[in-house]
Amino acid sequence: MTRGRSNTVFSAGFFADEGWDFAVRIALGQCASGATDAGEVLATIARIKGADTWTTEWSARADQLQGTAEHRAEQGDERGAAAAFLRAASYWALALDGLTGEQDSERLTSTFRAHRASWERFVDCSGGRHEPVAVPYEDTTLPGWLLRPDATGTPRPTLVMTNGSDGALTSLWGSGAAAALERGWNAFVYDGPGQQSMLFERGVGFRHDWEAVLTPVVDALVGRDDVDADRLTAYGISQAGYWLPRALAFEHRFVAAVADPGVVDVSTAWTEKLPKNMVTMLEQGQRDKFDRNMRLPMLIPSVARTLRFRARPYQQGDWFDTFTEARRYRLTDELAGAIRTPLMITDPEDEQFWPGQSEKLANLVPGSHRVTFLAAEGANEHCQPLARQLTHERMFAWLDQQLSAART
Repeated sequence: MTRGRSNTVFSAGFFADEGWDFAVRIALGQCASGATDAGEVLATIARIKGADTWTTEWSARADQLQGTAEHRAEQGDERGAAAAFLRAASYWALALDGLTGEQDSERLTSTFRAHRASWERFVDCSGGRHEPVAVPYEDTTLPGWLLRPDATGTPRPTLVMTNGSDGALTSLWGSGAAAALERGWNAFVYDGPGQQSMLFERGVGFRHDWEAVLTPVVDALVGRDDVDADRLTAYGISQAGYWLPRALAFEHRFVAAVADPGVVDVSTAWTEKLPKNMVTMLEQGQRDKFDRNMRLPMLIPSVARTLRFRARPYQQGDWFDTFTEARRYRLTDELAGAIRTPLMITDPEDEQFWPGQSEKLANLVPGSHRVTFLAAEGANEHCQPLARQLTHERMFAWLDQQLSAART
């Protein structure tokens, strides 16, 4: 073996920083859908020398693709332009990952808007296949997009996709939307409270009762001529592995749903690394003492970045309230028992955020279908980032079975 080269990057990691390493794995997994390109990803990370260059290098890559896309659009090459705009949007989203710990910075806002502008240009260049759909929600609307395999308006089975706590729209494209279109389905993607534009541009935070979000989404879709209301399915990725099952306890119009992975208690990702005495402080309401103890981890730059990033959508005034609010995001036995929709639950080996919770959710929901993914398949870690093709094969095979069963 040549010195300095290794074939163990899958197990050893691309970066020592776990967050950056996981982001690269997601980016490489998105290659199969065209949301990224392997050479572009690897060439970009080769230039990243530290956390301060992450955003700079991804922004440069995105800006270069943006220029390419605009040139192709001017030449009348809509297909080529759409492909480049999509990858530019993905790289802007990666650039944003380096800024989300900042507090309301202009750089964060402008980077997000660059990402969203590239996504919207991708939609514009789809030849009418994809179109924006504003979802009426309380006293405003949620931004959504109906992605279709063609522009005929034919009623089709539709996969309604709910994102996680921090995913971009381009991540949903590579996490099932493109695969749905390949199979002749529609896919519907949207920003819910606390997600993307709702957070960065409107200042709207998370809510634990996602039925108040998903039901308006379904209401907006079932009256459309290009959506077969009798063949609606749902998908929730990452933290939506809690939001979707929670909503399914109230919303029963889906034929089947997939939680990727299953999440019973969101707050464990917050509390599992706390010392036991700090968990006791939370339980006993010792606000001042808890907040004082949070000063120490905030002195570590990587930890502080992650904590600020994770806390932002909860929109609480201090750390005590943030951790307390996260503890509301739990699926009770009563709620799980109210789920009537057939549910597939992914269960990857080496799940790093909610280990063991896919099995717990499967035990709570009678008749649910738990599917394991293994490191030996290259399908380990949260949401199987490097095995999206395998995930989609298993997921859509099961969804097809549920649709067929519902029609007999």
